[in-house]
Amino acid sequence: MTKDIDVLNDVTKTLIDSRKGYETCCEVADDSFALQSNFQARAQRRRLLVKEFQDEVRSLGGKPEEDGSIAGSAHRAWTEFTSLFSNDQKAAAEAIDDGEEHLAKKIEGKMDEEDLMPKTRLLLAKAVLDARDGESFADKLEAVL
Repeated sequence: MTKDIDVLNDVTKTLIDSRKGYETCCEVADDSFALQSNFQARAQRRRLLVKEFQDEVRSLGGKPEEDGSIAGSAHRAWTEFTSLFSNDQKAAAEAIDDGEEHLAKKIEGKMDEEDLMPKTRLLLAKAVLDARDGESFADKLEAVL
């Protein structure tokens, strides 16, 4: 169980970074309702995923992560996005794509660990699907910018 708690908490930090990134995108894209609405929906999905991960850690007797990892590369990708958005929207969309790809690969790497409980694997798979959906969104965004 300790291994599951560690894996879930590690991914939770990155999910929190991602959620914060989408929340920041909402602020930066305030002149585009369509983008802002999409970013809000994605932030909410990440918020719900974080809660699921935290709830599972609690059910396993652990203390869930509450903060992201500011030094993480996912955070750097989101920071890059916010600085680029107003100047180069296509580059900003590429930054979203990079952040989502990083998230998916990180989670997929955790899924390779042995002896994880089925519920942990299920949550990881759900998070990978959400990150891959985020990549698809970024690809579509790149295509229209």
